Amino acid sequence: MGSLRLDVAVVGGSIGGLTAACLLRDSGHNVTVYERSSAELEQRGAGIGLLEATYRYLVERADLSLGEISTATDRIRYLSRDDSVIHDAEHRYLFSSWNTVYRRLLAHWGTERYLLDHEMTGFTQSPEVVAIQFADRPPVEADLLICADGVGSTARSILLPGADAGYAGYVAWRGMVPEPDLPSSVAGRLANAITYYVYANSHILVYPIPGLDGSVAAGDRLINFVWYRNYLEGPDLDDLLTDRRGVRRDLSLPPGAAADHHVAELKATAAARLPPLLAEVVALTEQPFLQVIYDIEVDRMAFDRVCLLGDSAIAVRPHAAAGSAKAAADGWALDQALKQHASSAADVPTALQRWEVDQLALGRQLLERTRTVGSRSQVTNTGSPGDSDLIFGLHAPGR
Repeated sequence: MGSLRLDVAVVGGSIGGLTAACLLRDSGHNVTVYERSSAELEQRGAGIGLLEATYRYLVERADLSLGEISTATDRIRYLSRDDSVIHDAEHRYLFSSWNTVYRRLLAHWGTERYLLDHEMTGFTQSPEVVAIQFADRPPVEADLLICADGVGSTARSILLPGADAGYAGYVAWRGMVPEPDLPSSVAGRLANAITYYVYANSHILVYPIPGLDGSVAAGDRLINFVWYRNYLEGPDLDDLLTDRRGVRRDLSLPPGAAADHHVAELKATAAARLPPLLAEVVALTEQPFLQVIYDIEVDRMAFDRVCLLGDSAIAVRPHAAAGSAKAAADGWALDQALKQHASSAADVPTALQRWEVDQLALGRQLLERTRTVGSRSQVTNTGSPGDSDLIFGLHAPGR
């Protein structure tokens, strides 16, 4: 633990913000996390590929084993329309759920310095300090403000108002079914593989993840699907994102929010277009939900005593399963930059400038890679079964 002790404010209490907070607390800093939500976060078990950067803190610092927080599969499998296997290769993946990783990080962090119902509305800086304003809350001052407030980042809109989210032309429908709710023949074929089906302008992938309670035992898990489908920007997308109450959402529709006619269309299309094995998973999903796929690219992440971390800076498409890993990697690199380049609070801007160089490069190369994968699968139809570019990884396919 170093002698430098900074007052650090982390705005955004998701995986990236919590990872950075834990690391900086470990390094001796006085850290507080401010989360806009009035309740602890929940994503209803949405599956994630568990890459090393995402699990590194939990394994190295929180003394958890990978077997406690993940499921493992040993195969990558592609199906044809009639359910026959057209590609099968050995490849080991770890999968988890957003809820599992978040809950474990939050349990390690604790709730005393995790302040809910704190929506940041703005901030001002002087050479010595950053002052942070919240809605209906007293302002606070810090030596360093880390903005980990996600795709819809308030901080990014203040610092880089021209950095708009670009719609990629498609969304990711998601859902999961408890293993016992699937026919045993279906669950058995999906239990030890990530299973793909690729067809014109679309693809779906299915894999097992921990149960809603975090259990990774066979029979307690969920079978999770992610199905990428194209929707035209304008009336088509607007109608899709108008929820059951008639409210037009911007970024996602949580479980139970999608209009009935869109859920019915999803399941009908699954029956008509997907292999029966995968169509069964979609059909038995009670509350499918979706995220809109956006690209966000910035040319800066460091602004004197303020930085953008994870999706608040560069938001990438999910095809590399590396969004959470990139946010966590930003946190690890930030902790290291402060150790190497800051001997006093006055050095924070210099440390952030050094940190920014590599993290911008990492985010940009990942964004470009996921754009290429998305174009090949959703637009040009140039992907193929066993495509090595679809291998998950933060730095490159498989890495």
